Amino acid sequence: MEKAKTLGELKASGYQTRSVKDEMRANLIKKLRSGEKLFEGVLGYEESVIPQLINAVLSKHNLILLGTRGQAKSRIIRQLTELLDDEMPIIAGSEINDNPFAPLSAFGRHQVDFHGDETKIDWVKRDNRFVEKLATPDVTIADIIGDVDPIKAAKGGHLLSDELTIHFGLLPRANRGIFAINELPDLAGKIQVGLFNIMQEGDVQIKGYPVRLPLDVMLVFSANPEDYTARGKIITPLKDRIGAEIQTHYPKDIGLGTSITKQEAWINRADFEGFRVEIPDFIAETIEQIAFEARDDQRIDKRSGVSQRFPITALESAISNAERRALITDEAEIVPRISDIYAALPSMTGKMELEYEGEQIGATRLAKDLIKRACGVIFEGFFLGIDFAPTVNWFDEGNKILLSETASAEECVMLLESVPELIDSTLVPLEFGRGEKAKLVSACEFVLEGLYAQNKISRNEEGGFEAATKAKRDRRGMIYEDFTDIEGYN
Repeated sequence: MEKAKTLGELKASGYQTRSVKDEMRANLIKKLRSGEKLFEGVLGYEESVIPQLINAVLSKHNLILLGTRGQAKSRIIRQLTELLDDEMPIIAGSEINDNPFAPLSAFGRHQVDFHGDETKIDWVKRDNRFVEKLATPDVTIADIIGDVDPIKAAKGGHLLSDELTIHFGLLPRANRGIFAINELPDLAGKIQVGLFNIMQEGDVQIKGYPVRLPLDVMLVFSANPEDYTARGKIITPLKDRIGAEIQTHYPKDIGLGTSITKQEAWINRADFEGFRVEIPDFIAETIEQIAFEARDDQRIDKRSGVSQRFPITALESAISNAERRALITDEAEIVPRISDIYAALPSMTGKMELEYEGEQIGATRLAKDLIKRACGVIFEGFFLGIDFAPTVNWFDEGNKILLSETASAEECVMLLESVPELIDSTLVPLEFGRGEKAKLVSACEFVLEGLYAQNKISRNEEGGFEAATKAKRDRRGMIYEDFTDIEGYN
């Protein structure tokens, strides 16, 4: 069916306009009845956040998403556009998406008054009905609402008090669509007052001139809950105007976290023919467990949070280190090892805001501690009940082993075969055999790291494993015995 090009054709087609919130509500009802999946790619919120979002849209409420960084707030907000119609008619040339049947701006009214049913119509796609702004202290009323444009006044021969001289800001340009502000508490108080005033009263003063702007807009905000509640930077009238306050969260379990990380990480390295990436479950789960350990660690600032980007970038970096090894050794398989996780430290340290104690230790030392603890947790899950006493005894006899991160799988297997019963015991709970050497090396190194996490053997800075001292075996505090040599730390 051909789209209407004039107001008369639009009337003849029987098209009826509706408010943006009515439109979103109607389209949401259709999706729910058809069983269509909402918020594609957002995992872990099926029983918590998404039902609350559905209720807010059905209630035609403005809403705010509260959560620390890396909790998919921006992704959710941007996917709200899927609840809009595919296209929407506006008066051609309108800066604020004027409704052809009820124009809001002076420009739109003049077009209809002058041209009548011959008024030209444009169609706006749903993605162009979404306006997003990151709140910063330097945002002005002109950015959000608009300002008088002297050049426009001079060219058009208008008085400065004429509405035709206004250069509209982001909020009016989001008319009949969705307007999103990220990190709302960072918006200056006077800007929040202007935002509230246009929401509540439908008018605003620009350079002292009152302008009626009864906008039709769905308002969506995001904020860190610490900022929102403790610092109190959202003015009470605006807070009261927000209909739904929805709390986001990090993944509740390792399995879900691993699924999110694998979904978001760049895993498929198809740059070179013949290469294939395989990520053992224990490696993926260890990387995810590091993030879980970091979120619980008292030395890391919980108000800032540990973003889901932490395990995503760590996994990507670990794969890249394994890829580098495969290129050096001319191997076809790219299989990350524990040493590759240590090589990914630069992807971890910058994503942790440290408390005082953490700053004393240092981000790198703390990250190594997190890796060790995470390996210990995942190791017990895979190898619970398996006796590695012969392996530990071999190290106690003074033997050592160094698995270089750039050594080929074949070279590493030759070294590992000298450790009594290590390979056979490692393969017991795993679903691959001796012939898969790259996986075998990764698994054996994981076992050695797990024994190190249990303080049964030691690991040096070069990645070599040896017998643990009695002092280390008596300790259960991971690598804290190494912190005593840090100046000023007791």
